[in-house]
Amino acid sequence: MASKTSPFLFSIFFFLLGLHSCAGQTANVKAVYWFPDSEFPVSSINSTLFTHIFCAFADLNNTTYQVTISSANAAKFKNFTQTVQQKNPNVKTLLSIGGGRADKDAFASMASQASRRKSFIDSSINLARSNNFHGLDLDWEYPDTATKYANFGTLLSEWRTAIANEARISGETTLLLTAAVFRSSNYYSLSYPVRSVSDNLDWINVMSYDFYGPGWSPNFTAPPAALYSGASGQVNGDAGIRDWIQSGVAARKIVLGLPFYGYAWRLVNSNNRGLFAPANGSAISGDGSIGYGQIRNFISQNKATTVYNGTVVTDYAYSGTTWIGYDDTQSVSTKVSYAKGKGLLGYFAWHVGADSNWVLSQTASRTWGA
Repeated sequence: MASKTSPFLFSIFFFLLGLHSCAGQTANVKAVYWFPDSEFPVSSINSTLFTHIFCAFADLNNTTYQVTISSANAAKFKNFTQTVQQKNPNVKTLLSIGGGRADKDAFASMASQASRRKSFIDSSINLARSNNFHGLDLDWEYPDTATKYANFGTLLSEWRTAIANEARISGETTLLLTAAVFRSSNYYSLSYPVRSVSDNLDWINVMSYDFYGPGWSPNFTAPPAALYSGASGQVNGDAGIRDWIQSGVAARKIVLGLPFYGYAWRLVNSNNRGLFAPANGSAISGDGSIGYGQIRNFISQNKATTVYNGTVVTDYAYSGTTWIGYDDTQSVSTKVSYAKGKGLLGYFAWHVGADSNWVLSQTASRTWGA
């Protein structure tokens, strides 16, 4: 009996071992986005601090529905993987498609028809392979009808099938497939297709930031990316992460977003300068956005006062009538510890060029550990 059943048991053992190996291909994610508009050289990226780097953004042609790379970015994107792997041969790169400035109507139109989805999918895979990327990332911000979310789910399913088929035929390692998504699975009463997200993506990058900014919350200061809600019940990252998990996405498929930037408001009264103080629109820049490196310079040049609020997990700084909400090292460390404690797959940051001497990147990496 033993001699007859052993081969079967061994086959089951190796099958399960194979499943475990596949599931463990991405042990953790310590990721960051880079984009050319930041004017931060690819060669300057300290890739030893990351496991994955997203190259942003490829574009969508609104006529052919093919994914393209602009001529201005072609050389940088082509050499991206080779360049970042010089410092870290193990770092994986993903080509991100879309972004906040992308034409949302073009994405909706593409996802609405099978032939258009096929054009998008096939061209994305070809671009990833021809430019030596290890994966693809979709940044569609955001579908805004139930039909568009249904089409989003169909797109992911067909994309995953095509990626699997391409890897089988080519013999190459299967491309990673990820998506940048809203802070929760519910987008203003519209639900993401959670089953498709869970089944077809390697992970989701949850954009746990941009909760408040002077462009859409001009009348009061607020934490742009609070981890927790304070007494006022504001939008927060923890609520969104819990929502994604409760909706059916495994914690190990969730990556927490960290902002390497903040927002600056103009205070109505320089003596009233706490969270939710009266404000009158943006300061410093048109929309108030300001990178972490610029924030550090502002603090130094203006001898600004800095405050860490551990209740909601946010930092802010003020000088005169300028008030800036952002994440500094203590907020970043607390958030990364939170992600690890929740059993999430890891964290990602937008964007690498906004850091200051790798302070936030090193803090996040050190907090997560090996």
